[in-house]
Amino acid sequence: MGLVVQKYGGSSVADAEGIKRVAKRIVEAKKNGHQVVVVVSAMGDTTDELIDLAEQVSPMPTGREFDMLLTAGERISMALLAMAIKNLGHKAQSFTGSQAGVITDSVHNKARIIDVTPGRIRTALDEGNIAIVAGFQGVSQDSKDITTLGRGGSDTTAVALAAALDAEVCEIYTDVDGVFTADPRVVKKARKIDWISFEDMLELAASGSKVLLHRCVEYARRYNIPIHVRSSFSGLQGTWVSNEPRGDQQVEHAIISGVAHDVSEAKITVVGVPDKPGEAAAIFRTIADAEINIDMVVQNVSAASTGLTDISFTLPKAEGRKAIDALERAKGTIGFESLRYDDQIAKISLVGAGMKTNPGVTAGFFEALSDAGVNIELISTSEIRISVVTRADDVNEAVRAVHSAFGLDSDSDEAVVYGGTGR
Repeated sequence: MGLVVQKYGGSSVADAEGIKRVAKRIVEAKKNGHQVVVVVSAMGDTTDELIDLAEQVSPMPTGREFDMLLTAGERISMALLAMAIKNLGHKAQSFTGSQAGVITDSVHNKARIIDVTPGRIRTALDEGNIAIVAGFQGVSQDSKDITTLGRGGSDTTAVALAAALDAEVCEIYTDVDGVFTADPRVVKKARKIDWISFEDMLELAASGSKVLLHRCVEYARRYNIPIHVRSSFSGLQGTWVSNEPRGDQQVEHAIISGVAHDVSEAKITVVGVPDKPGEAAAIFRTIADAEINIDMVVQNVSAASTGLTDISFTLPKAEGRKAIDALERAKGTIGFESLRYDDQIAKISLVGAGMKTNPGVTAGFFEALSDAGVNIELISTSEIRISVVTRADDVNEAVRAVHSAFGLDSDSDEAVVYGGTGR
């Protein structure tokens, strides 16, 4: 048996009973002959609670001390889980991200992994231990400060360790039974997908599917690490994410893989931009210099009488204030008239490699939204994805309508969400 990396999310280790249940599953993998490395998130909503606490102390907490605070949650989980495993008669050692050799850049609160040197993990495994690693964190190569990886950081930690240790598989344990055709919290008839390609999973993740984050899937694709998404609350097979299906994995050659939605974005409209070369470049250079990622972009046709146009784009809500401030400072240079900010929007995306060769998908998508009475504000497409922006109030109705329109509803039992607040 080879080496397996298992990652457990906050809902799986939310309390003492959950930690003991996870410990039994880990020990079972060890008894089956595997070397086991485990990556854990903070318990339940601990990270959100720490963020709330920091905001009570400081209006906009960021930087080094914020990272020092947030990494405490994973350290609690790893120590308690190691204790629970030892109580079952097996050896376990816990490691922080820096002790595990997770080396990052120097960007606090959203650092990127640049190397993994898991020497201490290999030594622990060779000595017969189960290695428990705190997810979401690493150490800066330059400053040697503790850093955090941002949302989904524990998933990324797990895949990075799996690549560095040449693991057979990276198992991501969560509070649902796998990747579904839509969020089962919104669409009760969503179907579990047995296998999905890295390409389709990347699009779903980038479009708002929270079961796996985009960075994690990109890392796995780069190093060809199969991911098995499954629930820690059941013994069911989950969803395999890989280049190609393995063994008896069922593959449905569907046109559409799933419907994703995202309510974490906002829209900025730059009003009255001179319609001449270089203006759009100046706007987006300003945003880039503020280290803000944008998603969808649309530019209106300029008015013939004024020679002015409007440019709209979406970005994370959390970056909205920073983007507005950056653009206001550059207003004199760019020469636009005003800014509009809207954080009551949602993005809905239809994803599937099959749509490249199937006419009518786009028409069916817009017809489903029209029948549901949902108005479209922005549109973006790729070869395997169509995304639209709508009002946030319409998103659940829109997702259910599109899911049904493309025959994705399950005929069997409703999808089960075992735990977690979805916070």
